[in-house]
Amino acid sequence: MRFLGNIEAKTDAKGRAFLPAVFRKVLQASGEETLVLRKDVFQKCLVLYPESVWNARLDMLKAQLRPWKQQHQQMFRQFVSEAEALTLDGNGRFLISKRLLKAAGIGQEIQFIGMDDTVEIWAPQHLEEILKSEEEFGADFENIMNADNTL
Repeated sequence: MRFLGNIEAKTDAKGRAFLPAVFRKVLQASGEETLVLRKDVFQKCLVLYPESVWNARLDMLKAQLRPWKQQHQQMFRQFVSEAEALTLDGNGRFLISKRLLKAAGIGQEIQFIGMDDTVEIWAPQHLEEILKSEEEFGADFENIMNADNTL
């Protein structure tokens, strides 16, 4: 399952958005019906996970945490409590809760970014703030791709 693209869209007055058709086709092809939405851990955006991807990420997180360690239990609690399960309606729409809209600073204008096995939802101004210039991106890309990873 691979989501690719940068698609501009809008939410309606109730906070509903249409998942772009190109992303809906990816979900349909993989047989995914349930999605999970939560605020990103690092950036001011939302992440839409197909259920299978969400479950794999949860398993990965749980493998790193010890259930009898208070800090680990709190991290897991916060991670899962901020997530919301959702399904698309017959028109391909889904509701973004007011809580999540506020947490990501999202208004009516949104951008969907395909991020391999997830989809990010951004307020355009927040996305613009974090994207690098072409020169910076090229330099960083070259550094990463040419780093000595044999250590």
